[in-house]
Amino acid sequence: MTGADYSSLGVADIQAGLAAREFSACELARAAFERIEAEDEHIHAFLETTFELALKAAQRVDEALGEGLVPQQIGALAGVPIAFKDNMNQAQTHTTCASRMLKDYVAPFTATCVSKALEAGALPLGKLNMDEFAFGSSTETSSFGPTSNPWDLDRVPGGSSGGSAAAVAAGFATVALGSDTGGSIRQPASFCGVVGLKPTYGVVSRYGVVAFGSSLDQVGPFGKTVADVAVTLDAIAGRDPQDCTSQRIEARFSDFLDAGVKGTRIGVVPAFLEAKGVEAEVVHATTEAIAHLEELGAQLVEIELPNAAAALAAYYVIGPCEAFSNLSRFDSVRYGYREDGGRDLGEQYEQSRAHGFGPETVRRIMLGSYLLSSGVYHMYYYPAQQVRTLITQDYAQAFEQVDALITPVSPRAAFKFGEIADPTSMYLSDIFTIPINIAGNGGLSLPVGLGKTSGLPLGVQITGPQFKDENIIRVAAALESCYPNIARLAPSLGEKRARFEGGVR
Repeated sequence: MTGADYSSLGVADIQAGLAAREFSACELARAAFERIEAEDEHIHAFLETTFELALKAAQRVDEALGEGLVPQQIGALAGVPIAFKDNMNQAQTHTTCASRMLKDYVAPFTATCVSKALEAGALPLGKLNMDEFAFGSSTETSSFGPTSNPWDLDRVPGGSSGGSAAAVAAGFATVALGSDTGGSIRQPASFCGVVGLKPTYGVVSRYGVVAFGSSLDQVGPFGKTVADVAVTLDAIAGRDPQDCTSQRIEARFSDFLDAGVKGTRIGVVPAFLEAKGVEAEVVHATTEAIAHLEELGAQLVEIELPNAAAALAAYYVIGPCEAFSNLSRFDSVRYGYREDGGRDLGEQYEQSRAHGFGPETVRRIMLGSYLLSSGVYHMYYYPAQQVRTLITQDYAQAFEQVDALITPVSPRAAFKFGEIADPTSMYLSDIFTIPINIAGNGGLSLPVGLGKTSGLPLGVQITGPQFKDENIIRVAAALESCYPNIARLAPSLGEKRARFEGGVR
């Protein structure tokens, strides 16, 4: 037992402490697991912990330090506790996608994003809870029980990467990886008061990540600060021969942390602030962030995205169609849950999939099956792809005028468990995040304090041109300096949550 608490440290703090011999990587690993053991029973961020793997990784870091290397020579994430969303394969661990269908599946290989993080010296703490197969916006659809928001245990952490956001917010992991198909990194980051980045589609390899919507999915990091996220992205980005959509990345994102925004053009989308259902505290927080950027020297430009309102409809055609195709591989024969007693192979398929998948997964499979059926797909799937082209063109034209956009992340702060029971209402949680998945651009959720009404974390979304994610880092890092960092609080359960006078300042 170490007794020490390193939960508020960022990546740079950890590497400075290791270099100064203030603590060892093994001490960091043990302290992380002590905190998880003490508090995760209330939050349920983890589905599996990997103490032995983390300790072995920590020992390798400590041995390298003992040989005279500095942390940066070992790797960009040397000694940094990390955890992975449970749709990312890591050899010797379960990959369940929070589904009964895969509850006993042990990964025989490691996803590229995971292997790159480990090669950079990170300490793997385990696999994180999520909405089943990433279908959801609250982590309530997990077959193994929901994750709670560390700021209020009666509220959701967002989804589908709710476990990833909660693990960082609770101080269990310094950084975490999640996946984002329609907002599944950015919305949980906003709800939990941490930084979450969905890079441009193709910046990070998807190899080894269980697919939801192959043309929409992208892996990205969560962290306490923009710097944590930028360094993590440096470690996991780049071309992978195993993923034909991945691209060679020349930029080093952490080089743009101090670039500032003076002289940059920032787009503001008035229609997003006037959208139906957006709560007043979200509008206030976004408007205040816009004012801060102007004070920092940015030029504000009003932007129209005329087809963005159709993104939700297009997404709920394209996403279920791709999910239907991707989930057809879970046939109970090669792997996955199997229901015995079927009279023939067809009945075995039917019973295994009916009982192995949860209600939301079944809903999306059935929707995708219908949308791709003969006589129907040309009525919905083709028009959805045409809308996708229009939305992509809208963003491309916008970024001819500006270097980045600033918008809300979610229409509201974190809601209570069971508060949104209607699936359609739940889908509306992602109205501001889905358009850039459709277009393929990158986006980041930055915490901007606590809402004046809810007293809960709120975030704003910074969006950049395709493969110009350094613009996002640059703007977010500058804006971050205007706010107290609520993510570094890592509040322990039972402690009074810190509140800033007046909420968002």
